[in-house]
Amino acid sequence: MAFAGRLDAQGTSAVWEKAVHALRPNSVRSIAADLSAITYIDGAGVALLHKLKQLALQSGSELTLHNLRDEDQKLVNLTWDKELPSWSHKKKERRGIAVAIGKATGELWWGLREMITFVGESSALLVQALLRPGQVRWKDVVLSCLNVGVDSLFIIILIGFLMGLIMSFQSAISLQRFGGEIFVPNMLGLVMFREMGPLVTSILLAARSGSAFAAEIGTMKINEELDALTTMGLSPMKFLVVPKLLSTMMVIPMMTMFFNLASLVGGAVVMLSLGYPLVTFTSRVFAYLSFSDFWGGMAKALVFSFLVAGVGCLRGMQTRTGASAVGLSTTSAVVSGIILIAFADGLFAMAFYYLGI
Repeated sequence: MAFAGRLDAQGTSAVWEKAVHALRPNSVRSIAADLSAITYIDGAGVALLHKLKQLALQSGSELTLHNLRDEDQKLVNLTWDKELPSWSHKKKERRGIAVAIGKATGELWWGLREMITFVGESSALLVQALLRPGQVRWKDVVLSCLNVGVDSLFIIILIGFLMGLIMSFQSAISLQRFGGEIFVPNMLGLVMFREMGPLVTSILLAARSGSAFAAEIGTMKINEELDALTTMGLSPMKFLVVPKLLSTMMVIPMMTMFFNLASLVGGAVVMLSLGYPLVTFTSRVFAYLSFSDFWGGMAKALVFSFLVAGVGCLRGMQTRTGASAVGLSTTSAVVSGIILIAFADGLFAMAFYYLGI
């Protein structure tokens, strides 16, 4: 066989079918390809030569190349002795339900084990930070406080005002039939300070700050920055997670108080529009509120803050490789955070009921 001209994409496509057809009904033992007249060859030409070599091997023959230029010989030698990958037409393995359940159970157990390890290590580091505050990177804590607290203050106040306004208005409309709209401030204060304040604030910050933690740490893991910290002898937990945990646990109780205050302002607007003076509203709000209600809400906010920051950091450190890994970690952080907050709130409700709080 003799080739001449340029074996580029255009030239190769022009002779491909003829060259392949010439070798298919082949019964000779040796095939020589004369390439002395080739002026240029690129990847397309090398692919044609590989195809001819494959056809020759299938028919029991051997293809040899002759009179290649030195630069073309170097290009061909890059892949000539390599076994080219072949396309597999095998169907995807179908696993039984027992195998699928076992795999899901294994992944669940692995995730639970990592969560328990993370909670234990982070709790130990928090205790160590309280005992030795000089070892904490307080600049990172302050910066994280600004990101979690100050930047989210507007949305917290806005949602709190709207929730107080809507709940007061809907309750007043319903209670007006019985002349009981005077009890709206009592309901609003008790619900916000005891239940809705810490719950809604934590959910908002889980969607805003927890996802940001997961995205930040997940990006660092993909870029191998966490491995670099470990190589330098720095603990990623102590270097990255502890400042975020401390800042979130300091900020979320304060954000809860702002949320409660904004909800009371919204309720006051509704009661003023119904003709009640402001002093009546304030006296009714705090008539049935006790310190146990306030501190119970603050305890919820403190626990929820640990869940928000902890889940965000954990999902970030569990980020895998791939283009969508950070997005999946962010979504998982938000969903897992909200579920754990709701679960913890149910435990608090049961505990408060049995303790008589």
